[in-house]
Order: sequence, then structure tokens, then C-alpha cells
Amino acid sequence: MIRLGIEMLLQERMDLLKGKKIGLLTNMTGLDSKMNATIDLLFRQPDIQLTVLFGPEHGIRGDGLEGSAVDSSIDPMTRLPVYSLYGKTRKPSQKMLEEIDCIVVDLQDIGVRYYTFISTLSLVMEACMDEGKEVIVLDRPNPINGLSREGNIPDTSFLSFVGLQPIPNRHGLTIGELARVFKYQFGLDCALTVVPMKGWQRSMLFSDTGLLWVQPSPNSTGENMALLYPGMCLIEGTELSEGRGTTRPFEVVGAPYIDGSDLAKKFNDLNLDGTMARPTSFVPYYSKFQGQLCRGVQIHITDSKQFHSYEAGLRLVGLIAAAYPSDFAFRDSKQKRCMFNLLSGDATIQQMVLGNDFGDFFERCESDCMSFGEQVVPYLLY
Repeated sequence: MIRLGIEMLLQERMDLLKGKKIGLLTNMTGLDSKMNATIDLLFRQPDIQLTVLFGPEHGIRGDGLEGSAVDSSIDPMTRLPVYSLYGKTRKPSQKMLEEIDCIVVDLQDIGVRYYTFISTLSLVMEACMDEGKEVIVLDRPNPINGLSREGNIPDTSFLSFVGLQPIPNRHGLTIGELARVFKYQFGLDCALTVVPMKGWQRSMLFSDTGLLWVQPSPNSTGENMALLYPGMCLIEGTELSEGRGTTRPFEVVGAPYIDGSDLAKKFNDLNLDGTMARPTSFVPYYSKFQGQLCRGVQIHITDSKQFHSYEAGLRLVGLIAAAYPSDFAFRDSKQKRCMFNLLSGDATIQQMVLGNDFGDFFERCESDCMSFGEQVVPYLLY
């Protein structure tokens, strides 16, 4: 059985916290393997002083919609102040940090560059470096394994909150390993301690861990969604529906003008490893095409070890752009830093999609991922 970072902290590393005033960055995924909340576990410890909570996107209880600002508040259970890091500020201010000695981080990442929890981690580390505070990261599994990497390294001109550091779309690291990369590779030189897990292996998917899945955000429905996310999240940068407002976000893609049967056939004719598409229809209850009938496809994973979501997602969008040139569009496409470019990290990918011609792009991505994998070897914990 895997012992999570929070469990290793409580069982073996409480010396890290004794006598200190603690801030805790967490949400509903901050749990031990028996579903006890990290907030409660630390609040009850007699030898430390938990003084403030910090919440990422979606808030400390996970009920905020994507992209919606979250207000600071008072936690109803502990009566501790909760500073939102997805509201008026995304980087802890000097005032937020002045009454604490360190920030403990316990968040479940899903293994993909766009997922904003790791951007929040990056900004927390930067703030603590500036203010001389310590960061302690309680490690958790990468739910889509620690071996596979996909995608490109973004151009630095496109770094943003959906990708603050130059890492591949699917990075193959735990959140603790990412913190070490941020410190030693990217210069966020705060005082950092990572409390590793025990029993986790790099080949594991989340279903191999024996842990219970708790949604890190409203649309993070499980392992399948996480495996699809490295490529299917790019659809957020288009006017297509990526399935938000349905029970299958990032698994279904569509629009009112699409012929799902034709699209499924074209996608399946690509013979991509580990995946098949089937025609489907859906009506989003919010987000793009709210209340409208959309037709499109559901992407199924037939072999998670062979499946490459990044290539599948881009090729799917390329097929739609080619079949429906007068309907397909990128969001805010006239802006250089439009959402698609921020997600993809490279302005040239738009033209590949519009021409449905990727040339040797995916081979170059594979080379980028191999180079990144070699660079991060010194920071691996497992």
C-alpha cells in the first residue's frame, strides 16, 4: 500500500513542523489514504501552529468553476483565514506570509502542464524565496504515471498561468519532483523540503495505487480524463466544445455543425495507437454551446501504455478544421497570446492545425521530451 507524503510526514517527519507557524496550501484532495483531511490532521497536532490556509483554482473545497475568481474567506471548520491564490492575487503577498514560517503544500496534480495547481506551486515558491520562507511539499502520485512524456517545450514568450515553466504538456513527474525541478532547474531557490511517498512506482497509473480518486477540480472525473487531458485540453483554445457541461469532459468533442460518424471514421483511419473514436451527441448544460445539441466523437482509450493524447488531440482538431473550414475557429485568434497559443506554447501549431499538416512535429516533440527527461534525472525521487 502506498504511504502518501502526508502520512510520511505524520509518522516520520514531524520534526519539520514542530514549533513553527504553518500555512497550508491544499484543497479537497489533501487527504490521507483513509480520507482524513490534511487540514484536520495538522490542525489537531499539538506541537505545531496551523495559522492560515491557502486555496488554488476552484477553491479550498473545490466548488469554484474553472477560470472563476475565488474570494478569500474563513474556513467554517477550523475558523482559520483562507487566502485565495486564484482571486485578486495568484502569488502570496508579503502580508499573507508575514505571520508564518513555512507553507506546506498538499495538492493532487494530474500530470499535465496546463493544470494550474503547479503554477500556483511555482508562484508560492517564488514568494517564499523572496520573503525567506520555507516550502514543504507532501508528495502524491502522478495519476498518469511517471514514465510517459508528451508534447513540446513552450516558447518562453507564451509562458502563462496555464504553463508558467518550460516543461512538456505531459511531464511525467510528481508534484514533489516538479518542486525540485522548479528550484534547481528553473531558479526558484526557496528553502525546499519534499516529503516523498513510500511504495509508489513510476509505472503506476492511479488505478494501480489502491487509493480512492477525489476530483482535484470539477471536470477532473478520473484516470481516463487525466490520460486524455494532455491533448484534449488544447480544444479549450478553439470554439469547439471539449465536453465541459457534460458527464464526459475532455472525453467528448463536438459542435452543432459536425457529422460525428464522418469524424469518427476519419479519426479511426489514422490508426493511432491505443485509441478509437465513436460518434456521439451531447447537450452541454453550461460552457460553449450551452443548451445546444452538439455532434462529434467520444475518444476511447484501448491501451493506456500506447496512447498518446497530445498527438490524438491535435490530429482530431486538424481533421475538424479541414472538414469545416468556414465553421472552425480558434478563440481570440487575432491575439498573439490567444488561449490556444498559451496552451500549446507555440504560435506555429495553429497553422499546422489549419492545414491539417503536422510534418515532423511529433518527432520533434519526442526529442524535446527525451531531452527534458535527461535534464530532470537528478531531481527524481522514485
